Amino acid sequence: MLNRRHLRVKVLQSLYAYHQTNATNIKQQEKNLLQSIDEVYEMYIWMLSLISEVVGYAETDATERAHKHLPTKEDLNANQKILTNRFTGSLSQNKEYLAGVKKYKVEWSFEPELVKTLFTALKSSPEYTEYLEKTGDTIQTDKDIIKFIFKKVILKSSLADQVFEEKFIFWPVDKDVLQALIAKTFKNFAFDEPEKNKLAEVTGNWDEDKEFIINLLATSVRYDEDYQKLITAKTQNWEPERIAMMDTLLMKMAIAEFINFSSIPVKVTINEYLEISKEYSTPKSNSFINGILDKILAELKAEKKINKVGRGLIE
Repeated sequence: MLNRRHLRVKVLQSLYAYHQTNATNIKQQEKNLLQSIDEVYEMYIWMLSLISEVVGYAETDATERAHKHLPTKEDLNANQKILTNRFTGSLSQNKEYLAGVKKYKVEWSFEPELVKTLFTALKSSPEYTEYLEKTGDTIQTDKDIIKFIFKKVILKSSLADQVFEEKFIFWPVDKDVLQALIAKTFKNFAFDEPEKNKLAEVTGNWDEDKEFIINLLATSVRYDEDYQKLITAKTQNWEPERIAMMDTLLMKMAIAEFINFSSIPVKVTINEYLEISKEYSTPKSNSFINGILDKILAELKAEKKINKVGRGLIE
């Protein structure tokens, strides 16, 4: 699921777009931010659908084999055991999943070779052969082959990677989140009764997380000039053009948290943005941002502008 670091990255992406396009409508940017979160869930539904499609292709494959010009005995009696898989069977009855498929208009006819290619890779694997030969299956053993399809067939497919990257602009960034959502789904689907199996939630507490990202975006934009002055005062020995835009945005977001988010410890804020900088900015950004934020934090403390609720949140 999306944790707070992922959510901060989503806000960072929105701020970057806001400044790059010289936008003035913050409400539109908030809408775009929420849309980017919803797209993570949409990606999740598409992936579940692809897993289901790969499983379902066993029937198409069996039909094609039976209609060969000279079918073998094996062709005429293709093992379609996977069609009774408990995981995909439960998924096909899940109301949340079905609602998502309808909402996002999920269907794979636009990429007809993908499902066939994935099933062909599955069919040729020793893991699939072992699954077909196994008896006494349970929900757990049925999930094991689905995990294999997801991790070792779909995620290893360059075609699947290409399709998702073309459809979802943040696929390279959100892929890790998707894997966590799918892993949570495997954990949730632990019952033989379909009505007991629940999809994963995109965040741990959406009401709180939604408020967090909207407020973080809004305060970062509203006080942009004030935060820029704080940064400029501490970077007078640096030429402005040498400071990466991402570094500036990360520092502004951190300052916004220092001042406006009373329940988030200062250390947590600093550590989060330093970790984000390692992935989204330059190799030297980590130490640069850390040094500047330390100076700004000292000034804000001296001016008593840091108001945290709870012991140990300022240090």
